[in-house]
Amino acid sequence: MKSAALFVAFFALICGTLPGAEPARKPNVLLIMADDLRDFGGAFTSAVAKTPNLDRLAARGVRFERAFAQYPVCNPSRTSMLLGLRCEQTGIVGNQQFFRGPLPDTVTFPQLLRQHGWTTRSFGKILHAANTGEAVRDQWLDTGKSWDHAEILPAQSPHRRGEFRNLTGGKLPWCEIGILDGSDDEQPDGRTAAAAIRSMEALTAAGKPWMVAAGFHRPHDPFHSPRKYFDPYPKDALRLYRDPAGLSNAVAMAIPAGWLADFAKFTDDDRLDFFRAYLAGVSFMDAQVGRLLDTLDRLKLWDNTLVIFLGDHGYHLGERGWWNKSTLFDRSCRAPLLITAPGVKGGQVCRSPVEFIDLYPTVAEFCGVKAPHALAGLSLRPVLADPARPHKDAAYTLVTRGPQRFGRSVTTGRWRFTQWSDGATELYDHDADPEETRNISGDAVNATVVAELKQKLASLPPWQANGER
Repeated sequence: MKSAALFVAFFALICGTLPGAEPARKPNVLLIMADDLRDFGGAFTSAVAKTPNLDRLAARGVRFERAFAQYPVCNPSRTSMLLGLRCEQTGIVGNQQFFRGPLPDTVTFPQLLRQHGWTTRSFGKILHAANTGEAVRDQWLDTGKSWDHAEILPAQSPHRRGEFRNLTGGKLPWCEIGILDGSDDEQPDGRTAAAAIRSMEALTAAGKPWMVAAGFHRPHDPFHSPRKYFDPYPKDALRLYRDPAGLSNAVAMAIPAGWLADFAKFTDDDRLDFFRAYLAGVSFMDAQVGRLLDTLDRLKLWDNTLVIFLGDHGYHLGERGWWNKSTLFDRSCRAPLLITAPGVKGGQVCRSPVEFIDLYPTVAEFCGVKAPHALAGLSLRPVLADPARPHKDAAYTLVTRGPQRFGRSVTTGRWRFTQWSDGATELYDHDADPEETRNISGDAVNATVVAELKQKLASLPPWQANGER
């Protein structure tokens, strides 16, 4: 009995105490985000993408096989995650909306830690203050509220050295491949990693608890990466995805209007170039993650640091002829999530559905602080202790198509059901059809499943269908 009591006391010391009670030793938090990073499948990276550092991180923690964004576009997803609220609650459904307008006093989880004595710093794209090459919207960095210091680092000039090709002849400026000459640290993601490392070193030396966030732009467009990250992916070794002959027609709002015709003009050579450049961006980002992991090793920080890695949403690479995000198919809604923490056994996989809104309560519980508002998610800490235990029976994603036009989707692991504001529905059986090629919502044999999943969607907060406000 005495040894059991000592174990409980030790575990509480390392992993925190009761929710709302700060641990004796405040843990550090390292948040790492990738932009537009899809989950490639059963393995975190599959045999296609070469990501030794994400594999290394997965070996230390838990990989969440079914992790879902609450909106499949950058700003709404990031806002939802940082506030711990569904998009139906934040009202943020576009990339031109800053949450401090409608929600001036709502506390993000970095802000919560800052209020409780953590020094918080953000580098790169965490909040959607800018994409690569864009002017930074300084207010959107949320400095002084979420962060003690935040910045998005631009590329160092001259950063246009290399080979460039736009796959649409310039019609879609973002659809550009860049095989860059020069070093990693001439590019935004290399500079982001270096700045995050300097903060980790300085704050650790000062003995201060910290939260450092590193937001990498890649593999987001434009698809620019140093040449060495293209080299592992010779085009003749790549295989393109092909939609099957029996593909169900997409319902009217399933794919955003506008770019499908441009993608349809891609030759196979264009598609291979797109795929190769995306993979190069994944490997470029992975190398920067490795630099952060090396710093945790060098500073001996693993025993007191919660590390979270995620992509903000998924991405299509030719499925249904689409080469982007913003759909309610699994490829767009599902994204990578890895978490390591003191006391967590490495190399484990959680197959229960989880949502990015679960990260706020996870951080709060781990750090022993209490959120000032009701959170929509559930803490993942019990799952980190036992990844085989059930967490949620479903995960939800919203997307809008303009005023009064929207869809909501629920996935249970086996099923994905989507309901659109015009009455259209989709149902996919992931056991039989993991790529969601056959819509079986109209099959009489599935009427009970459809009814049950409609009930789950009806339990969500109502969406005031007003498009991008």
